[in-house]
Amino acid sequence: MPQPLVTGTLLKCSMGVAPSVFAATPLPGLPLVNGALPAATIDQFLPMVNIPPFGMCQSMANPQVIAATAAAMGALTPMPCIPNVVAPWVPPAISSIASGQPFATVASKCMCIWGGMIEASPTIPGSLNLT
Repeated sequence: MPQPLVTGTLLKCSMGVAPSVFAATPLPGLPLVNGALPAATIDQFLPMVNIPPFGMCQSMANPQVIAATAAAMGALTPMPCIPNVVAPWVPPAISSIASGQPFATVASKCMCIWGGMIEASPTIPGSLNLT
């Protein structure tokens, strides 16, 4: 199986200015990586719960950035990031399923409604084997 997306995985957004740290929701029956880090299914994409903010947002699709940029006479003015993810992580791990949901992997990505692509860093803490 590919490397699972687990709590502590570093995330980045193409429209954010800082990294973020993923927080999987521990659920009964989901395996732990290295005996302690919960693995995530593809449906763990809740902003502010699983996906924390990425510092400041630079997307001109974000209404807050549009307003701040207009107020600054057209100079791009980033505003605080509030991720707005509405669809699961894709692609899922094909061969591993827990609680009826496929696992998300470090190769999985999800999109913010403001145009940012959220993806995991290839480096995750601990072992890469599901136990």
